[in-house]
Amino acid sequence: MAKARVAVLISGAGTNMAALLYAAKAADCPYELVLVASNNPDAPGLALAQAEGIATWSLSHKGMNRDAFDQLVDERLRESRAEFVALAGYMRILSDDFVANWAGRMINIHPSLLPAYTGLHTHQRAIDAGDAFGGCSIHIVTPGVDEGPVLAQTRVAIVPGDTADSLAERVRFAEHQLYPATLAAFVSRERSPDWLLGRVRELAMALPEADEVTSHGMPCFGIVKGKKFAYFTQDHHGDGKTALLVKISGVDEQAQLIELDEDRYYRPAYFGDGWIGIRLDLGDTDWDAIGDWLRKSWLAIAPRKLAGLMGAAEEF
Repeated sequence: MAKARVAVLISGAGTNMAALLYAAKAADCPYELVLVASNNPDAPGLALAQAEGIATWSLSHKGMNRDAFDQLVDERLRESRAEFVALAGYMRILSDDFVANWAGRMINIHPSLLPAYTGLHTHQRAIDAGDAFGGCSIHIVTPGVDEGPVLAQTRVAIVPGDTADSLAERVRFAEHQLYPATLAAFVSRERSPDWLLGRVRELAMALPEADEVTSHGMPCFGIVKGKKFAYFTQDHHGDGKTALLVKISGVDEQAQLIELDEDRYYRPAYFGDGWIGIRLDLGDTDWDAIGDWLRKSWLAIAPRKLAGLMGAAEEF
């Protein structure tokens, strides 16, 4: 299985970038670093990345409009064919457009136990508050600074006599342990059957009168006391695929879809020409499109009255 392509943004020494880089050298690591970029051309982390054979890019942001600078960064990320972005001591507030471009695919490490102490001077603030623990958090990046969903945290004890510097040094050890493992889990989740089923379930159960049962050993979704409109398959009859099966119009549509993208679409065994299999384990699933497929499949089996009510509600 191909490794996920990760770009790392840094502003300084890049110690967390180094932790990610050396973890990526393990054969079983699910990601690889394809670019280290910085807003500081003198960032020491750039020299380390270069020495380790990782592509680098840097440009000072000084004197540049935030949106214009972020657009340049975005262009470099896309040129590297990065799939995910890891912020590792990147001391820039990102533009809303940049965050939107990488929504759900960019994470950050922050030196506190979020939601406590967003922003700067986190260690001193924890000490001043008399906290028993400081720590670090990894979160998904959203427009609000340090406000995205937290993926993982490590608590670090504050001991008598701690200063901000001494606490920061111990937290840094925790960061270097936590970040590689969390990034590995994050980039792997879109190939994880449990995570994929959760996404399908969320979309399918949002449809009117939908229910979930198990049929032929697979989770499936139908209209209550009615027909089924979707199946979630994992290695169905040993095919090695994790996929969604939905209803289509027939053999012609099935053939057209397979011709369009034979890696993603396939004819599911034992389901006939009225169904199409859509691979979910390729790592680049368009979940808006999956939602549309589920809705169309639901409409194909919904009683006319129920389908009409749905159409009226959408028009309203």
